[in-house]
Amino acid sequence: MNSRIDTTQVGIVGAGPAGLMLSHLLAKAGIDNIVVEKRDRETIAHTHRAGILEHGSVQLLTDSGVNGRVLTEGHRHDGIDLRFAGESHRIDFANLIGESVWLYPQNEVFVDLANARERDGGDVRYSITDTEVLDQTTATPKIRLTEADGTAVEIHCEILVGADGSQSVCRWSIPDTVRTDHFIEYPFAWFGILTEAPPSAPELIYANSDHGFALISQRSDTVQRMYFQCDPGTDASVWTEEQIWEELQKRVDGPDGFQLKRGRIFEQMVLPFRSYVCEPMRYGNLFLVGDAGHTVPPTGAKGLNLALADVRVLYEALEVFFTTKSSELLEMYSDTALQRVWRAQNFSYWMTNMLHTRADANPFERKRALGELTSVTSSRYGQQYLAESYTGWPHR
Repeated sequence: MNSRIDTTQVGIVGAGPAGLMLSHLLAKAGIDNIVVEKRDRETIAHTHRAGILEHGSVQLLTDSGVNGRVLTEGHRHDGIDLRFAGESHRIDFANLIGESVWLYPQNEVFVDLANARERDGGDVRYSITDTEVLDQTTATPKIRLTEADGTAVEIHCEILVGADGSQSVCRWSIPDTVRTDHFIEYPFAWFGILTEAPPSAPELIYANSDHGFALISQRSDTVQRMYFQCDPGTDASVWTEEQIWEELQKRVDGPDGFQLKRGRIFEQMVLPFRSYVCEPMRYGNLFLVGDAGHTVPPTGAKGLNLALADVRVLYEALEVFFTTKSSELLEMYSDTALQRVWRAQNFSYWMTNMLHTRADANPFERKRALGELTSVTSSRYGQQYLAESYTGWPHR
């Protein structure tokens, strides 16, 4: 079968927030691009994923003209609670460093970006199959695919971007002789729920207890998201609502009598934990952004923010390249992006290990972790490090 050939300046595989944000920024700069995505638009829009947006991510959404819905529909949080030994310790971001974060689900970020690309006439193709990337090290890298109507297409571009998530076709197209995979898997997972209930607290609670970790988060005035540490082999489907609420409650119990607000649980799942980094994040004219290049455990709220930070670095390099034909910033992209990636990996690893309790932890390890939490919460400098890392480092 002969393939239809489409040409563009930048071909983007993946229409999640990273791919669509890059497409949006490039279009505003007059750089032609095509985005292809294996999922359909409605599936992505209704895949519920938590979202804490750093102030830099919020600024990117609003200043670039996507829309301001994050400011009207999202919820600004000026801090978080670290709860351990049955007591809460607030980390006041606004007071410590003058910054905040925004609670805004990732699927809502996708909705905003998808609407913006449709509004601006962007070329975004959903429900494609048989995706293959080739000729990455040539001047004309290509994407082969089959469109939803069965049409075989080959997209010829100057720059190819892999924004296709943790199961990235683009990443695996980089030869093993070039690609180094850095990977660790944690000995625990998160049991997550969505529940119809009012918020149990105005801000996120990160709880460390003898029974394990819990995160009490929010989603809206009527729907909340919560998690507790569990074994990776846990079968979420066999847990009753009463068992789930009892498990969550005992991890936040304390002398202050704090009680979770309960409601009907309408979604429950187990999320495995892993950290991964691909080095380099460039192969010829192929560039990786977001989960295609790295994943972090959700404890530090870095996943989506790190993806958008990659996009900003790559966009600036592409704008210079297509304006001046200078490839200097493109050649620096991987090293520049990886500086922030490893910083985020360190913060996420630190938060994860400080807050979770391994099943085989001995009394020394348990008391050491409590000593670490006490050190952080009793020191303004310790709190400032956490606040700066959580709310996001300046863009360089």
